[in-house]
Amino acid sequence: MTIGQAVASFSLVAALLTVIPGLDTALVLRAAISRGRAHAVAAALGIGAGCLAWGVAAAVGASALLVASEAAYRVLTLAGAVYLVGLGASLLWSSFRRTGAELPEVAPAPGSLWVSWLTGLGTNILNPKIGVFYVATIPQFIPDGTSPLLMGILLAVVHNVIGMLWFAVVIGGAGFMARSLGRSRFARIADRVTGVVLVGFGLRLALQHR
Repeated sequence: MTIGQAVASFSLVAALLTVIPGLDTALVLRAAISRGRAHAVAAALGIGAGCLAWGVAAAVGASALLVASEAAYRVLTLAGAVYLVGLGASLLWSSFRRTGAELPEVAPAPGSLWVSWLTGLGTNILNPKIGVFYVATIPQFIPDGTSPLLMGILLAVVHNVIGMLWFAVVIGGAGFMARSLGRSRFARIADRVTGVVLVGFGLRLALQHR
């Protein structure tokens, strides 16, 4: 398998994973609707940074600890579950507390692109399934004679590029929907849907064994 073949094969797997509706898409969609395009881009970049960190960790073998150590996996899982449930609960609370004329905020520092970036980063960093995915897939796409570290980083970058293209589609679609249905009303709906997704995912993460 050549480097080109490895990148092409991995791109197909990464693209299928990216377009399946999930936590990352929900967060970017919510940010685009309720906080605007800049915050959605910041959240997407944070998610991408988290993916890149996991990819590098997998390439050097660090995240293999999640596979080998039940304790390490469990600690990270519980930390991620608490983070997701807390974030989801705050979105649900703000969506019901504020009036229709107000836009709900996602963090104590409204208007901060840094907070939106950290939200995206934290969601991925505290999700051990991302690390397990990279550990399980990246080694299969490393051609003989190539550097595992450099190839792992290349594949993580490829996944990021695919993710950014998908998020661009999501952000553009969110802007159209907000203009069509009214930003405030659509923002409350997005907050409630995203809140339920976050809480549900967090509880599932906490209750699962592997």
